[in-house]
Amino acid sequence: MCGICGIFNFDNSIPDINNVTSMMSEMKHRGPDNEGIWYDRKTCLGFVRLSIIDLSTDGNQPMVDESGRYVIAFNGEIYNYIELKEELSIKGYSFKTKTDTEVLLKGYIEWGADILNRCNGMFAFVVYDTSNRSLFAARDRYGVKPFYYYYDKNRFIFCSELKPITNIFPELKNVNDECVYNYVVFNRTDYNDDTFYSKIKRLSHGSYLLIENEVKITKWYNLKDRIKNKQESNFTELLESSIKLRLRSDVPVGLCLSGGLDSSTIASILTKKLNVFDISTFSAVYSDFVNDESIYINEYKSILEKMYYVSPSAKSLFEDKERFVKAHGEPLPSTSPYAQYKVMQLASGNVKVTLDGQGADEELAGYHYFFGNYFKELLKSFKYFKLLKESVYYLANHKSLYAFKTFIFFMLSSERQARLRADKYGYLNENMSDLFNKDNFITSNLYLSSDLNEALYNHFEYKLEHLLKWEDRNSMNFSIEARLPFLDYRLVEYLLGIPSEQKINKGQTKYILRKEMKNILPEAIRIRQGKVGFDTPEDKWFREPFFREYINDIISSSDFRGLQYFDVNKIMKLYQKHLKNEINISKEIWKWINLYIWVKNNKQNTCK
Repeated sequence: MCGICGIFNFDNSIPDINNVTSMMSEMKHRGPDNEGIWYDRKTCLGFVRLSIIDLSTDGNQPMVDESGRYVIAFNGEIYNYIELKEELSIKGYSFKTKTDTEVLLKGYIEWGADILNRCNGMFAFVVYDTSNRSLFAARDRYGVKPFYYYYDKNRFIFCSELKPITNIFPELKNVNDECVYNYVVFNRTDYNDDTFYSKIKRLSHGSYLLIENEVKITKWYNLKDRIKNKQESNFTELLESSIKLRLRSDVPVGLCLSGGLDSSTIASILTKKLNVFDISTFSAVYSDFVNDESIYINEYKSILEKMYYVSPSAKSLFEDKERFVKAHGEPLPSTSPYAQYKVMQLASGNVKVTLDGQGADEELAGYHYFFGNYFKELLKSFKYFKLLKESVYYLANHKSLYAFKTFIFFMLSSERQARLRADKYGYLNENMSDLFNKDNFITSNLYLSSDLNEALYNHFEYKLEHLLKWEDRNSMNFSIEARLPFLDYRLVEYLLGIPSEQKINKGQTKYILRKEMKNILPEAIRIRQGKVGFDTPEDKWFREPFFREYINDIISSSDFRGLQYFDVNKIMKLYQKHLKNEINISKEIWKWINLYIWVKNNKQNTCK
C-alpha cells in the first residue's frame, strides 16, 4: 500500500524530476517508510512506500525486473500473490523477494493485461516498458485504489491523489461546475471519470490504459457479464475465504468495528470461524447521540481484549475541519466520513492494516431506499400480492413511510427527479439547475433502475467509488491500509447474481447475511433493523455557539457570495430555521462549509 506518481513525455523530452519528487512529498503520508524514483529520457516514476508485505528493502519501488526492461510502480495489495507466485514458478520464473509487487510484475511479463483477471486484490499500478517506451496503467475492479491523470499533446501526468497534481501544476485547477452541481443536489461524487477539476480525470475502475503514441483506455472488467456467468457458491464460505486472504500481512491487522451488521460479521467470522482473537478493534462512540452504537459494539467485550474507542465531537470537527478537507482533496457531502477519519487516526497508533465492512450495503441492499427499488420491481413484474406483503412487513419493522417515498420517486422521469432534488431546499442558483438538471447523469444511471439487482449493479458502477475514495483518503492520511473483505470479486459477483428476495425479504435488508449468520453473529446485531454506519450528530454540532459564529461568518462573506452557486439569502433563512430546531439541514450546512473551504484552498497560490 503506497502512493505512485509520474510523468510520461510524448515528445521524448526528459521529464522534470523535481515535479515528480514534489508530488511524492505531497503524498508522503501514503508511504512514510521509504521512497524511490526511476527515470529515463522520457519517463519518470515516483513512489512512496507503506511497508506491509516483506518489510525488507527488497520491497522498495519502483521495481525493475532482472532484464532491466520492465519497471513497476504499484499501489495496493494482491491478496492471492502466493498462489500466483506458485503458478509462475511452475512456468520457470524465479523470485528474489517475498513481495506481491514482484509477483505482479512477472505476472504482467507472462500474461500481459490478462494478469488483471487473475488478481484478487485492490490495485492501481503502472508498468513502463523501456524497450518500446510504452506505459501501461491499470486499476482494480471496483475502484478501491485511486488513479488520477491529466494529459495533453506533450505529457501524461498521473498520481494516487489529486492534491499533488493541482499543487505542483496549479494551471490544472479549473473547477468542474457539473460535479459541484451533482455534489450539492444529489450528494454524489465519483460517479464517472470526472473529478472536481475539469482538466483532471480518474481512470475508471476495472479499466487499463496503454500509452504508446497515444492514450488508449480499455475496460478490462465487465461486472454485468460476470454476473450473467456466475457460478453457484456459498455466501459464508466465500466471505470466510475473503477474510482469510486479507489477513495476509507482515504487520498487525485491526478491525474498524461500527456495531453494524457488516463489520460485526467480520468480527464474528474472525473469532468463531477462524479463531482469531488477538485483533484490535477501533470504534466511534457518542455519549449523547441517539444513533450511538456502543450497545452493539460491546457485544464483543467478552470476546476481544483490545477494543479502542474514539468520540468525535463538534469541537474536534471544528478543530480538524481544515485538515480534514485538505486530506480529502475534493468536497464530501456529509460529516459521516469524519467519524471514520477519527477512527483511522485512533487506529494509526496501533496497527498499519484494518479490515472494514465497506461494500456490503451495495451488494446486499443495505440502504433503506433499496426498498423503493424492490417495490418498483414487484410492481413492474405484476407481483401485487408480494408487494402488499412486503409493504406490510416494512411498516411493521420500520414504522416509516420512507420506502414508499423512494418508491414513488423512482417511478418518476429523470428530469422530474432532478428538479425535485434541486428544488428540495431551493437555495441553488437557478442558472445551475437549468443547466444541469436535464439528462442528468445521476438520475439516468442510478434512479431509473428497473429492478433491485440493476440498482445494485448501478451502485457498483456509479456510486460505490466515492465511499471507497473516502476510505482511501481517511486511512492513508494516517498511513493505514484499509482492506475490504466484502469487495472480494467472487463474493460481489455471487451476491449481485442471486434473486432480489435473497437480499430484501419480509421487510428486512441483507436477508441472506442475516440467515447465514444465525448462531454466528450476536443475535441482537443479527436482527437489528437500524442503519447507521459512521454517522455523526452533525445537526446538533452545527448549533454549537462556535460553529454558529463560524457558519454565519461564511455565509455572510463576499467569498461565499462570489461562488455564484447559491441564493445566499435563502441559505441564511434556512440556517436560522436550523438553529431554531425547526428543520435539520445539517448535510446542506456541511456542504456549504466544505465547498467554501475547498474553493478557498483551491485559490491559494502554490509553487512548484
